[in-house]
Amino acid sequence: MDPRLKLIFSGLAIVITFMAFIPYIRGILQGRIKPHLFSWLIWGMTTLIVFFAQLDADGGTGAWPIGVSGVITVYIAFLSYVKRGDISITRLDRLFFSAALLSIPCWYFTSNPMWAVILLTTIDLLGFGPTIRKAYDHPYEESLLFIFMFFLRNTFALLALESYSLTTVLFPLSICVVCLFLCTLISYRRRVVVAEQTR
Repeated sequence: MDPRLKLIFSGLAIVITFMAFIPYIRGILQGRIKPHLFSWLIWGMTTLIVFFAQLDADGGTGAWPIGVSGVITVYIAFLSYVKRGDISITRLDRLFFSAALLSIPCWYFTSNPMWAVILLTTIDLLGFGPTIRKAYDHPYEESLLFIFMFFLRNTFALLALESYSLTTVLFPLSICVVCLFLCTLISYRRRVVVAEQTR
């Protein structure tokens, strides 16, 4: 594929990242959106580490949207704590968070980008656990548009990759799949909530 086209896809992914995050951050500041602190901490850590692993595996411009997202994700975790978003923490949430923390030394000692990405993608997916639980219970506290835009962002990040391997593809592809699942879950739960309220 033409390198200029890869650069365009990377640029589109970064633009979509900002388009998704700006209203999401505004929603947090207004108190409409209440992100789960542990999910965002896990995602921030894993996304930044995957970004560096992708660079190491020659992901090139396709890795940049992941790096930009990682920095903003850490900021959202900070906002979640400061604005006291969803800080209800269950035993399962603690398990997800502990697993994410344990992944960091594992990645450091393997010194292998592929195993790092496999491990971190698994942990990142586990990070969706608290958000999936919360989205099921409170489907109106998450932004459907935001999650769908992240599906699009990761699709463009995949197209922008300069080198395709398990190391470069696994993370954005997994996030695409989970984002579609979350969109479906939230849409379904919103319909159920509306149906229950109209009875």
